[in-house]
Amino acid sequence: MSRVAAEPWAGLLDSGRADGRLVREEYEGARRAVLVDPPPLHPALMEKLPPDGLYAHQAHAVQTAMERPFIVTTGTASGKSMCFNLPTLNQLLSVPTSRALYLYPTKALAQDQARALNAFGLGNRVRPAIYDGDTPREARRAIRRNANIVLTNPDMLHVGILPNHGAWADFFTRLDVVVIDEAHVYRGVFGSHVANVLRRLRRVAAAYGSEPRFMLASATIANPVELAQRLTGLDDVELVDDDGSPSAPRRIAMWNPPIVDEATAQRASPIGEAAALLRDLVVAGARTICFIKSRKAVELVSRIVTGMVADEDPSLADAVEPYRAGYTPQQRRDVEARLMRGELRCVVTTDALELGIDIGALDACVVVTFPGTVASLRQMWGRAGRRRAGLAVYVAGEDALDQFFCRHPDEFLGRPVEAAILDPENDEIHRAHLVCAAHEGPLSPLDADVLGPRWREHAQALVTQGILVERRGTFALRAREDFPAARVSLRSASPDSFAVVDVTSGELLGTVEAARAYSTTHQGAIYLHQARSYEVLELDLQSRRALVEPFDGDWYTQPKRETQTEILRLLDRRETMGVTLSYGEVRVTETVIAYQRKRLSDHEIIDLQTLDLPQTEFVTRALWYELPDEIVAVEFPTEVLLGALHAAEHSQIAVLPLLAMCDRWDIGGLSTNLHPQTGRPSIFIYDGHPGGVGITRRGFDAFETLVADAHRLVADCPCQDGCPSCVQSPKCGNLNEPLSKAGALELMARMLER
Repeated sequence: MSRVAAEPWAGLLDSGRADGRLVREEYEGARRAVLVDPPPLHPALMEKLPPDGLYAHQAHAVQTAMERPFIVTTGTASGKSMCFNLPTLNQLLSVPTSRALYLYPTKALAQDQARALNAFGLGNRVRPAIYDGDTPREARRAIRRNANIVLTNPDMLHVGILPNHGAWADFFTRLDVVVIDEAHVYRGVFGSHVANVLRRLRRVAAAYGSEPRFMLASATIANPVELAQRLTGLDDVELVDDDGSPSAPRRIAMWNPPIVDEATAQRASPIGEAAALLRDLVVAGARTICFIKSRKAVELVSRIVTGMVADEDPSLADAVEPYRAGYTPQQRRDVEARLMRGELRCVVTTDALELGIDIGALDACVVVTFPGTVASLRQMWGRAGRRRAGLAVYVAGEDALDQFFCRHPDEFLGRPVEAAILDPENDEIHRAHLVCAAHEGPLSPLDADVLGPRWREHAQALVTQGILVERRGTFALRAREDFPAARVSLRSASPDSFAVVDVTSGELLGTVEAARAYSTTHQGAIYLHQARSYEVLELDLQSRRALVEPFDGDWYTQPKRETQTEILRLLDRRETMGVTLSYGEVRVTETVIAYQRKRLSDHEIIDLQTLDLPQTEFVTRALWYELPDEIVAVEFPTEVLLGALHAAEHSQIAVLPLLAMCDRWDIGGLSTNLHPQTGRPSIFIYDGHPGGVGITRRGFDAFETLVADAHRLVADCPCQDGCPSCVQSPKCGNLNEPLSKAGALELMARMLER
């Protein structure tokens, strides 16, 4: 077979090499399957197994499930669902009264899994049912009574099932298996909440006399066992990562749009580059998937590519289709079916398809801009070349991380995946769930093993607040008719929040923590929800509502804030790189005083609008370091020092997501030439959520790597005075003033020398 026939993208790669847009390519060879005999299972299940046996990791998981909890982390399309489906089905067939609970982060995944379970063809012995917000009320009682596998999501478990456990008494009495799929999604604030929901689940199950086995599946992450332990509260979790599945060869290409303005180092649009790549792949006959962050970009790229393809070959005018959240199940199934039948050559999607939905054999995957984590990128790339040779392309944007990777492509391709960070004992989150648990049954000393060592301390604090009442060593809700779970959002660290309401439909879009509401939903702000843009018409402080309407203008907003930090409690400290590095509890005080409007197309400033909003404060965790005279001496007069500290802070926040699975928006920072408590020039980097979830603890532990990565990010950027690819930040509360790229470089170089 000729090279062109085997690789329809050969010409595309040749053109990228010729003009320098292809900054790095790598070839991953094929991997053979490692097949082993399955452990003994129920005869009806043995009949359904592949005749050649199971992949090594599947057999390992099935065997482990009989003895202890496990987490399986293998590649995309490696058959992870068999790792938990086989032990679950074996339990249900062996003990017909058994029940199983499957947790999924999205409704689409639950629907896919229900189909997969029915496909085993085990008849009435396996009765899966989906129980979520879309389940008709008249069907719910029948599901509780008849289903032996209930598929749901953490939100429904939190607010619909656990508080009403009396109606689920028969189910909980017989609950033997809990499956948590896509476990890597449960990180940060969301993961910290879900960890508490799972502890409440274990507590309710124990009250009904059951102790279910937990089975988890995750994309590849740096700390899978730690994640499983923190999520479930269980210590004895085994790692299953001996991937025995086969894979086809894959070519990986890193693509950087060309510079179009030498002075500002501005590059061509990644959307335009992606559209041209997709056109070439579609015309060459490659079945392709393209991932882009926003829904608007999905629709735009799909429209551009459709026009470009039709110009080259009119018969392919219907070969490109967008696919995103918000489509009906039928629309989604139509797209998937057309893709599998070969009628569709290209699907452009948000991360709605990142998780484990099977859409058949694809040749190429194009990811436009860094998706936030190496783990996500590799999961997306895993969509290409499952069954035959594939191409995985990463098209860089102008963001700091994108350009950092393009300047260090070897390190990027070999970089380990990040750690998933969560903190189930975050004070605000933990207390909120203790109140929910008290509604489900009085808290007692018997709960210590499940609720954690600090439960009594928190319970006493809730008594002081008048929420709980203590009676003979147990703690109960003071108001029995209360329904606390309804007030606890799993996406927010604080119960104090503002509702975001779309005035055109009356729909409640979600809630925003009070600590972040003034900077993200002030009047005039452009607010993003599920990759859609809304303009805030009014922030009603009295009724705690942000009223918004859909927005399609050509600008975005950036708040101007005054920020102060107060050190409350030192938790850890060490001397390193010539500075005193600390980690602890801080109070962050913010006042949003104005906002800037900037054009989307070129980031030019349109205007600055003043605001009159109250001051907010929240307590969180932070790392901070104090710079001694020998690092900031002579060359740093005050005006240069301020810019140097500020630019160093920005660059370190930009690369912190490389160490923890977080977004830049989850982190805040402050730099000052004289902090009143340290008495020295200091830089603070703090968790942007009340209480903190452990992100900056990761930065404290790997501080040397953090500074080294930040220095390289700034040093290798070709701009003269600083740009969005190095020291400018899209979320800077001081609107990126003052900034000194040269000063930051000198500052961090001196730290690295020490």
